[in-house]
Amino acid sequence: MPLRPATARDAALLWNVLLEAYNWTGEQRFTVERLAADPHAARYLSDWPREDDFGVVAETETGEPVGAAWARRLPEDAPGYGFVAPDVPELTLAVLPAHRGRGHGRALMAALIRSAADRSTTRLSLSVEDGNPAVHLYASLGFTPVGRNGGSDTMLLTL
Repeated sequence: MPLRPATARDAALLWNVLLEAYNWTGEQRFTVERLAADPHAARYLSDWPREDDFGVVAETETGEPVGAAWARRLPEDAPGYGFVAPDVPELTLAVLPAHRGRGHGRALMAALIRSAADRSTTRLSLSVEDGNPAVHLYASLGFTPVGRNGGSDTMLLTL
């Protein structure tokens, strides 16, 4: 599966991936419009890409989107759900429904972690809601719980 860096041209795809991350249960709890209008959700993608943003996109051999993972530093006065510190990028990951269960999430995460290491980033954080099976992927990659935010665990990876 081809992987490539996420660019400004991927903004619409990343919004769709963010939607999948929010709707991980399969229920349509959110829409892209609702996420874009919600200041808390929008902070993950507003003005993509900012100087310190980085990410990867997975596509099929024919260029069909499979999923994406990206990371962004958020300030202490406008934290994300998985906020740890202003110098710790928080990541977002989702694989589009038709492509799940084939290892694409692990490939995206591995590529994002390599990209973080290449940038001398020493830690990554994320938030995972209770019941989300992705927690097993995150734990297998070395993320450990470091806190709670509502019904979600904040997890941290030290590279």
